[in-house]
Amino acid sequence: MSDSFHPGEREAQERAGETAIADRNIAVLSDTVIAGARPFIAKQFMGVLASADADGKVWSSVVFGKPGFLHTESGRSILIDVAEAERDHADPLWANMTPGADLGMLFIELGSRRRYRVNGSVLRLDQHGAEIAIYEAYPNCPKYIQRRHLRRSGEPALPAPATHGTVLHGEAEAIVRQADTVFVASRHVDSGADASHRGGNAGFIKLMDDSTLRFPDYDGNSLFNTLGNFNVDPRGGLCIPDFERGQLLQLTGAARVLWNQDDPHNETGGTRRYWEFKIDRWILRNTPQPLEWEYLDASPFNPAVAS
Repeated sequence: MSDSFHPGEREAQERAGETAIADRNIAVLSDTVIAGARPFIAKQFMGVLASADADGKVWSSVVFGKPGFLHTESGRSILIDVAEAERDHADPLWANMTPGADLGMLFIELGSRRRYRVNGSVLRLDQHGAEIAIYEAYPNCPKYIQRRHLRRSGEPALPAPATHGTVLHGEAEAIVRQADTVFVASRHVDSGADASHRGGNAGFIKLMDDSTLRFPDYDGNSLFNTLGNFNVDPRGGLCIPDFERGQLLQLTGAARVLWNQDDPHNETGGTRRYWEFKIDRWILRNTPQPLEWEYLDASPFNPAVAS
């Protein structure tokens, strides 16, 4: 299975002592969406997308639509039915989706803690939507997902208000401090873009200063896709939802992985791993659609947050 991982992933697996586990877990990897996952994708109203802009900056985006707007018939490509009139062009995603561009996709159902990951490249983007060719797909574990139920979704109203910045203050800072859900984008020059999820109890993200965030890295599936990508290319993106106010905070910057750190309060759940994210730029946007969420409960796997 060694050819299934690039050197950055192998380095992270070896440092964590989890190479053998990674080799076992990679058995779920496929070059198509398996038949059982296709109805799951089609029922989603939310998709997480990882892309890179013309300058190489990596962005994490969340798009919403009526169930069925994300779908695959053959399992070899994903269709994203978001018409031109429904796209928020304050989100860099739409400019980044040029034919041939890498795109990472995460289909996550917060209410059931199920998720499925697909990586591919853009075949087309036109006025009706996009089609993404698939080159790898696999399920993810349900850990660290806070359960939420979408009670109501309205029609898109564009343009949606947006603000920009380079350091965290005010509303953007408050969103980071209360976050319990983060979507992470990373990229490898050969393996492409990747979208993943990080979650924890509110306060699990620490602000080291007004442009640096620190994340504890919990036990996962041992593949180390995200940290492996950061080992090779530190550029990354974050998207932090504010479920209460219907906003998305998107940040682009660079990550640094920290191994074998002191962790007296067991913030990492025993891994002693962290990663820091240095912000280059952020965008705070309202979601195009009005969304009303109901919080259900936190993941039972979340480590406690030190005060």
